[in-house]
Amino acid sequence: MQANSPILLFDSGIGGLTVLSELRKLLPDAPVIYAADQAGLPYGEKSEAEIAARVSGLLGRMAERWQPRLICIACNTASTIALGMVRDVLEIPIVGTVPAIKPAAGMTKSGVIGLLGTKATIRQAYVDNLQQEFAGGMKLLRHGAHGLVDLAEAKMRGEDVSIDAVAEETKGLLLQPHGDEIDTVVLACTHFPLLEEELGKAIGRDVNFVHGAAGIARRVAFLTDGQVFERSGPDRAVTTGDPGDFKQLSRAFAAHGIEQLEGF
Repeated sequence: MQANSPILLFDSGIGGLTVLSELRKLLPDAPVIYAADQAGLPYGEKSEAEIAARVSGLLGRMAERWQPRLICIACNTASTIALGMVRDVLEIPIVGTVPAIKPAAGMTKSGVIGLLGTKATIRQAYVDNLQQEFAGGMKLLRHGAHGLVDLAEAKMRGEDVSIDAVAEETKGLLLQPHGDEIDTVVLACTHFPLLEEELGKAIGRDVNFVHGAAGIARRVAFLTDGQVFERSGPDRAVTTGDPGDFKQLSRAFAAHGIEQLEGF
C-alpha cells in the first residue's frame, strides 16, 4: 500500500460530509476522495436490486481507478442493502453505516424511539435485526422521510429550508400511535444530521437525535491504525452527476477541506 492511498468515502449525495467531519478529527492527515452518486439520487426510491447493482458496480470501478486503502460507505440505504455484496467483490476493508439503534436504546427514557430514514432503509431486515438485538421490549417507530435528502442537499447549496417543509416530512413519524412519547430519534440517513437544527424546531419538543457518524469514523481509524498517510495532491470530491451542479456545493466541501470538485 502506498502512503498516498486514499480513503474512499462514498454516499449517494453529500450526507457523507457528516462522516467526513468526524473522520477529520481522528485522521486529519489521511488523503480522502469523496464520491457522490448524485446521478443515482434518490436511493430511497429504488429497489433493492437496483441499489445493490449500482453501488457494487460503482465501487468496483472506483476501487480499480484509485486503489483506496479502505472504502467507507457513508450511506445507510446503500449499506443495509449492498454492504455484503461489496465485501464479497472487493478485497479491501469496507466500513458500512447502520442505523444507530443500539445507542438510542441506551438513551431513551420513555422506551419509544423514532427512526427517520429513507423508505428503502426502514423496510430492511437489517433494521429488524438491530431492533431485536438492541431494543427488544421497546417501541421503534419508523418513518420513510426521503424528502429530507433533497432538503439537506438544498441547504448545503445555500438555499433556505423552511421548518414547515421539514415538519411535513416528519409528521408521519410523530402522528403514529405513541408518537407523542418519542424522546429519542435515530437519524438513519447520513443526510439527516445536516438538518438537525431544523428537525428540532419542526418536532417542537425536547428529543435526542442519534446518528452513527462518530462511530463510523472510529471504526475507520481502528482499521487504519499504524498506517502511514501522505498526500500527493489535494483531497477531492467527485460526482456521477452534473459537475456544474456539483460545484454549487463548493462552499460545503471547502468547509471540510475539499476544494477540488470534478466529475467521475
